[in-house]
Amino acid sequence: RKAIARRLTDSFRDVPHFPLTIDCEIDGLLAARAQVNALLEPQGIKVSVNDFIMKAVAMALKAVPEANASYSPEGIAMHHHADGLITPIIRAAETKSLAEIATESKDLAKRARDRKLKPEEFQGGTFSVSNLGMFGIKSFASILNEPQGAIMSVGAGEKRPVVRGDSLVVATVMTVTLTCDHRVVDGAIGARFLQAFKPMIENPVTMLA
Repeated sequence: RKAIARRLTDSFRDVPHFPLTIDCEIDGLLAARAQVNALLEPQGIKVSVNDFIMKAVAMALKAVPEANASYSPEGIAMHHHADGLITPIIRAAETKSLAEIATESKDLAKRARDRKLKPEEFQGGTFSVSNLGMFGIKSFASILNEPQGAIMSVGAGEKRPVVRGDSLVVATVMTVTLTCDHRVVDGAIGARFLQAFKPMIENPVTMLA
């Protein structure tokens, strides 16, 4: 905890960061999750909402590679794969299916709790996702995990009133906040990343095609 406190204090003080926040409707995702889990049930695999989020983040980083970068005194490092997404790390997440992400994240989470992770399994990620939705947190902004250029904070999905045309309807809405290192991911890049992420979350078929 002492080492974490030191690193996060340095990051919050020294990195010029800013948040970008959007709302995503996830009723389609919840329906897709139910269908995917019905198909995977014979294999004993269960996909979570977080697994969909990780897949969408990885695909969005592939679509907007400028958001998958790190700052260093020597220059900006552009990463070829979306490594990270959670702590511990899922490597090359953009190449993996939802079932593979679900299986690997469950295994890594268990070994993290048991303190059996290898150093390479929690060091060197390129992007982080922090999800506090399961605790009922509506929205929040995370501190950057240097040298990563961005971190996404995910809140709880909840029923909210939504305006469609001239009508008021109820939808399940999830708020996400992207905290960016302005030296690497400026406002335009962050906005483009979220523009790529949001349609995949709201219509998961688009990231499975």
